[in-house]
Amino acid sequence: MKKKTINSSRIPIYRDAGFELFNADKAALAFTDEAHNPKHDPDFYIYSRYRNPTVVAAEEEIMKLECCDWALLTQTGMAAIDVAVSIFQKGKDSEPWLFFSEIYGGTISFANSVLKARRGLDIQTFFPENERYDLDKFEDMVSSLRPAFIYFEAISNPMLIVPDAEQVINIAHKYGAATIVDNTFATPALWKPLDSAADIVIHSATKYLSGHGNLTAGVLCGNNENIMKSALEYRKFAGHMISPDDAYRLHTQMQSFSLRFRQQMENAHRLSGLLQKSPCISKIWYPGIASHPTHAEAVKLFRDKGFGAMITLDFKGETKEHKRIERDRFISSVSDRIKLIPSLGDSKSSLLPVESVWGAKYPEPGMIRFSAGIEDYSELEQVLRSALQ
Repeated sequence: MKKKTINSSRIPIYRDAGFELFNADKAALAFTDEAHNPKHDPDFYIYSRYRNPTVVAAEEEIMKLECCDWALLTQTGMAAIDVAVSIFQKGKDSEPWLFFSEIYGGTISFANSVLKARRGLDIQTFFPENERYDLDKFEDMVSSLRPAFIYFEAISNPMLIVPDAEQVINIAHKYGAATIVDNTFATPALWKPLDSAADIVIHSATKYLSGHGNLTAGVLCGNNENIMKSALEYRKFAGHMISPDDAYRLHTQMQSFSLRFRQQMENAHRLSGLLQKSPCISKIWYPGIASHPTHAEAVKLFRDKGFGAMITLDFKGETKEHKRIERDRFISSVSDRIKLIPSLGDSKSSLLPVESVWGAKYPEPGMIRFSAGIEDYSELEQVLRSALQ
């Protein structure tokens, strides 16, 4: 009986663990192609840990956003990071790996606890001075260290530092190093690192690409076919595959990404002005204001597209305890409308106390990282004005 064509505009969810290969010859061909010449979208699907058609459809949506030749989804952002960095590991012949210091705390912990302590890799760190990266010193470090890759964030978490990213990439390539860019905070709406010759772009797709706080996912993107083959192999053997159901939901949620992110950036921009004027706030970090240490770098990199949807702020106080009290009063005052959630990029605004999460690295107790949502701005302004009073 001929199968009926379903007139749905949605991609189907393929929950198959293994796919039918019909006979021994096709099974041999499928496994041979998988081993020797993997393509992003294979002729024959074999097993959902390898690849899955629902997952591939979601990856193709991300390829449109990042304008890249391939994208590989994983179950979390950390899994995407593991795939991206691990393909550069060469056993005893592994070269040093260089990370910028101002990156997601989970990435730092992974580098220290897994890459360094468990795998014994040579992990090096480049630090900013006064919240800016000195690229002359960076070049000196790269020229002497000769790392396999440089890892940095387009907008750092939580201080929102924007490096002169295109120059970082140029310097890295000058000395034979690849570049891995975590583009989670900037998103492809502000910058497409592959257009600037970056080698790998990663996202915690849990954040803005999903945007609804109800799934976890990661993705790495690129144009280099050899990198794709290595990443496909590592993802397959390490088991870093997103489920078809989460891939389906991510696929639908990405349809509204550009609309959501535009509104989030608009809200963040307007709130930054409100917070600057508040006598309760001693300082805010937002790349769109002239006082931010890397405002010039942000303008150069993002041009007139925006400055992201994150704000970090610090409350005034004569003592640390006073600042902590002010912070807690503010969190309590907005808690009915703005929740304390250890994530970001959701369609609903959220906040996170920096000291509670980062501890010794950012010990100022008055600091809060604020993720702007898509709420009507007047409602957000009313909530914040009331709390600040």
